[in-house]
Amino acid sequence: MSHGPSHAPQQPAPDGGPWTGRPVPRVEDDRLLRGNGRYVDDVALPGAAEAAFLRSPHAHARIRSVDVTAALAAPGVVAVWTGADVAHLPAMLNKEELRTPPGLAELLDPYVAITPMPLLATDRVLYVGQPVAVVLAENRYLAEDALELVDVRYAPLPVLVDPDRALTEDAPLLHDELRDNTAVAVATKVGDPDAAFASAHTVVSEEFQAHRYVASPIETRAVSAQVDPYSGELTVWSNTQTPHRVREATAHTLGLDPERVRVIATDVGGGFGQKGILYVEEMLVPYAARVLGRPVLWREDRNENLTASSHAREQIHRIELAADAQGHLLAVRDRITVNFGAYNMTGLVVPYNSVCHLLGPYRVPHVDIDVVGVLTNTTFATPYRGAGRPETVFAMERAMDRLAAELGIEPAELRARNLVGPDEMPYATGLVDRSGKPQSYDSGDFPELLRRAVAKADLEGVRARQREGARDGRLVGIGFAMYIEATGLGPFETARIDIAPSGRVKLAIGAPSQGQGHRTSMAQIAADAIGVPFDAVDVVGGDTSATPFGVGTIASRALVNAGNATHRAGRLVREKIIEAAARRLGVPADGLDLREGVITSKAAEGPALTLAELAGRAPLPGTPEPTDGRHGTELSETVHFRPPGFAVSSGAHAAVVEVDEHTGETEILHYVAVHDAGVIVNPMIAEGQVTGGIAQGIGGALYEEMIYGPDGQPRTGTYMDYLVPTSSEIPDLDLDEIHSPSPMNDLGVKGLGEGGAIAPQAVLANAVEDALRPFGVVVRRGPLSPSRVRDLLRAAGRPTAAR
Repeated sequence: MSHGPSHAPQQPAPDGGPWTGRPVPRVEDDRLLRGNGRYVDDVALPGAAEAAFLRSPHAHARIRSVDVTAALAAPGVVAVWTGADVAHLPAMLNKEELRTPPGLAELLDPYVAITPMPLLATDRVLYVGQPVAVVLAENRYLAEDALELVDVRYAPLPVLVDPDRALTEDAPLLHDELRDNTAVAVATKVGDPDAAFASAHTVVSEEFQAHRYVASPIETRAVSAQVDPYSGELTVWSNTQTPHRVREATAHTLGLDPERVRVIATDVGGGFGQKGILYVEEMLVPYAARVLGRPVLWREDRNENLTASSHAREQIHRIELAADAQGHLLAVRDRITVNFGAYNMTGLVVPYNSVCHLLGPYRVPHVDIDVVGVLTNTTFATPYRGAGRPETVFAMERAMDRLAAELGIEPAELRARNLVGPDEMPYATGLVDRSGKPQSYDSGDFPELLRRAVAKADLEGVRARQREGARDGRLVGIGFAMYIEATGLGPFETARIDIAPSGRVKLAIGAPSQGQGHRTSMAQIAADAIGVPFDAVDVVGGDTSATPFGVGTIASRALVNAGNATHRAGRLVREKIIEAAARRLGVPADGLDLREGVITSKAAEGPALTLAELAGRAPLPGTPEPTDGRHGTELSETVHFRPPGFAVSSGAHAAVVEVDEHTGETEILHYVAVHDAGVIVNPMIAEGQVTGGIAQGIGGALYEEMIYGPDGQPRTGTYMDYLVPTSSEIPDLDLDEIHSPSPMNDLGVKGLGEGGAIAPQAVLANAVEDALRPFGVVVRRGPLSPSRVRDLLRAAGRPTAAR
């Protein structure tokens, strides 16, 4: 949603060159830092009722009865609804996320269970936190008071928390309509892995667990809605990452034409994937606004966010690597189990991301991967920054270190021996990518990434210090981890450019921002494409009335898709501007140029015209305009960019840590990240994105964990127990980059937003294990809290040998 244009004087690029590639300060930051952001909570709707949800205290139970009589009589209560009151509304499905691409379906025939989620539970509850009733009152305080008066009688049922247990024959079914508790299943093979394992010099077999944790954005979920009494249009304000999907789902739920629903993604205080899916609350709040005939607002509290918003990451990898005597990989076999929680919200998205990112930058001729998603009585799991990649990188990179130890090869050297080279690009892995096409790495220089990481981390210096032995019980370790990320997920994204009579440029894109700096980076792209000053571009994102079609900001796709749509729309508008100016000035179009908003003749002493003069004036008398539609008087264009394939980003991380064998505390001494995201539009924003991703990855590696008891009760429901790192826990980062432009799009860009979060869990686990190598410790899961490190040391006993 637009917050008004910048009124600073229009300035050209400092040296007259392109805006792309410049570290332009974010134009968003001034108003945000001054407290002038507009979040859902800032959208003041006079007369709004507020909603509060009664959530199940049981992980699995049958609902015997719900009595709302006392709640309805409570002060300020407008309405109280149970599952029976909204049972006529369709259950919620994330249809787009659950869709299996035709190519993937044809080649691999995956199984995807469909588990619609009722807007409010009726017969059973399947996880702690599932909505059972909603109270609408004059304010949230009165609504919360009334919640305590809703009398629900439950009959507890057996609880499944362990995904392995959920797959056993005698496990109780979560969904009666399903054959078992399998949410998804898919398997793939390349080559002859059985023969490769049989003939291998060395085979390592391990079980690694990626533990469950939560995106935990600083702004929890929120949604408000009202019906315009004049037009009848329903407007929904949501901090969603996918406003067009919310519009379609809301229209479907309420039986409305999508054109009658407008969704506005306001400023968003972090999304990270958690806000990229549909939730039942987003359907119920607009429904309530229509039924009550007044605005309705709901804001999630922190306990709700930690326990009832989507979780992520929990996977078990039973992985094997086969190698020859020199450490060259021959085959990989992995059996992956993913805990989906109580509902299948996003189908193959996370599991298949894990499948097609397992090999990373390595050359592996024979592959056997089998993944199963499992339903349990825990909060449903969905994508979180990285979406299946951090989990699979943790397994593969840990396995690489175990193989290096088995062979007696330096871990960095083992990686170097197996990297795909730049001369092999585009490189076909033999797998099928998420779109159902043969997987191909379009570009990159993986050996250079590793070389830089090794040099910056000072591998030889760390090894020399290790030979000196521990200092006061503090042991030093170094770890490496590498990854690839297929970015720019389709099917499309939209950009519309309009030239206003003032000469200003309005750019509307289908991808909203949750802190990525779209209003800056997209303006840089548009300014270069059209030939106008950067600060003459006003960017609107996340408003379905500005761009009727769009997908959203998920899956590291915004820059690739919305950026290239912006570029193409800008080039087309530039053509229109020059052609219109040629008619106005009476000169050939090829004799004109457009720079910094001024159309000039290429000939000396030729005529000139500002964009404002062109756009703000009617055609001159006697000069009729063409009416073929494409070259009319309207200076605007809409482009739907459809990527032909994935743009593959990559990176190498290195970490040097010091572990106190007495306290179990891990201190990061040096953290290196070298990344390749193709052409960088704004280096300042790119650095911020990488830094933020690494910070979240460090949180998962050392601090954050969503813990369930065997009864399905979450034990980390507040920040007293769920530890989110602050800036004090994040070290200064040593960042570097290389640039391998992607041939998959005009700009040569690749997605960047998730990359920083992919490797930290793996690299820190590798570094801690390296530090504790004298004890023979093997790190098989995180987070590496002091207590867990002490447990590893106690289990290992005395040091085994000198380094």
